[in-house]
Amino acid sequence: MFKRLKGRKLMTLLGIALITSVLLWGINHRVSAVPPKIYENLKIFTDVISIVEDNYAEDVDPKNLIYGAIKGMLLGLDPHSSFMAPDEYKEMQVETKGAFGGIGIEMGIRDGIITVIAPIEDTPAFRAGIKAGDKIVKIGDKPTKDMTINDAVKLMRGQKGTKVTIWIMREDFKEPQEFTLVRDIIAIKSVKYKTLEEGFGYVRIAHFQEKTTNELEEALNKLGSRDSKLKGLILDLRNNPGGLLQQAVGVADTFLESGLIVYTKGRSPGQDMKFEARADGTHPQYTIIVLVNGGSASASEIVAGALQDHKRAVVLGTQTFGKGSVQTIIPLGDGSAVRLTTSKYYTPLGRSIQAKGIEPDIVVGETIKEHIKEKELERHLEAEEVESPKEKKIKIEEKVVKEKEETEADMQLKRALDYLKSWYIFKETIKKES
Repeated sequence: MFKRLKGRKLMTLLGIALITSVLLWGINHRVSAVPPKIYENLKIFTDVISIVEDNYAEDVDPKNLIYGAIKGMLLGLDPHSSFMAPDEYKEMQVETKGAFGGIGIEMGIRDGIITVIAPIEDTPAFRAGIKAGDKIVKIGDKPTKDMTINDAVKLMRGQKGTKVTIWIMREDFKEPQEFTLVRDIIAIKSVKYKTLEEGFGYVRIAHFQEKTTNELEEALNKLGSRDSKLKGLILDLRNNPGGLLQQAVGVADTFLESGLIVYTKGRSPGQDMKFEARADGTHPQYTIIVLVNGGSASASEIVAGALQDHKRAVVLGTQTFGKGSVQTIIPLGDGSAVRLTTSKYYTPLGRSIQAKGIEPDIVVGETIKEHIKEKELERHLEAEEVESPKEKKIKIEEKVVKEKEETEADMQLKRALDYLKSWYIFKETIKKES
């Protein structure tokens, strides 16, 4: 499956701006003739380096100049392409394992400002009240205007017990507010579960990490999935920013016996891939409702889209984030790496999620304006129209008034459970009548 690239393997990633979604595969790569115009521009580049080295007020490290130039080059592409210095690349690899020192924030860039996509549950940021949509205007003494995601991550990461101060601007703030957070080990528990009522289970996936599919299997077994104890399941993917593609495929495969789960298409043939469900290990055909919202992105959208297209689950909530592009991580000789957008992914019926998101079958709750979307990120890849089978689709929009002290999340979960119970009652009634 792996192909050669000057003796190095490539790692292909699929995920949201900060969350790394890793898929190991090879890509076709060959050194082609460099057009004369590029050589002309490279001469300008080397001239500028020479001018800076000879005339700048202080001594400069040539490597910093080169790194800065590469960062600027990739910054001009799309919000998910970037350059990672050796320490940043190591951090990314640690992050995919689900444990790192920091404060627990998923971020994107909107209007040139680092903006919170979602705080991670049970982390310093979550406990301090950081919210989706908060603008981080300063980290320590450094303003974040035009700061890259990687630079922001570098400032906020650190050893457990150390402090970092961030300044937050929120819609109802008159001026930025100071939050001083104590860094902790962000060891994210991928899967949580509980029994809501007898026969009705709840599973929340916060991230797609190395052990997510195994943790899901364990959770389902404890809920009685294979013992005919489950009448219905709620799979909660709200505010799940993505993660490892292999795990998203594994989660969808858990509930699908066969058929396409997701496929990718890029300019290079090596980027065209298909992932199919297998019958081995598939769980029983009980009713499933998938909960999503504006914070559900990338790998979350793959799972929701696959289960929706196969009519294996009903999707309930609000429109998802809309991250449908694939990033390829190419390690470089000095330990650094390039993250480059190389293709887009599509649901089994050929829907492109890019800058669109997954549309729920049942819309419950209002789209929270604090939730930023892929289409609001600077330099995002545009949405595309893809021909897919025309189907008559039933869509339900609930206009519900929240009870006092009832949160949007509670409301969606409550409605999901009501639907599950109703369908089970109807099924039992039909059985009796026949």
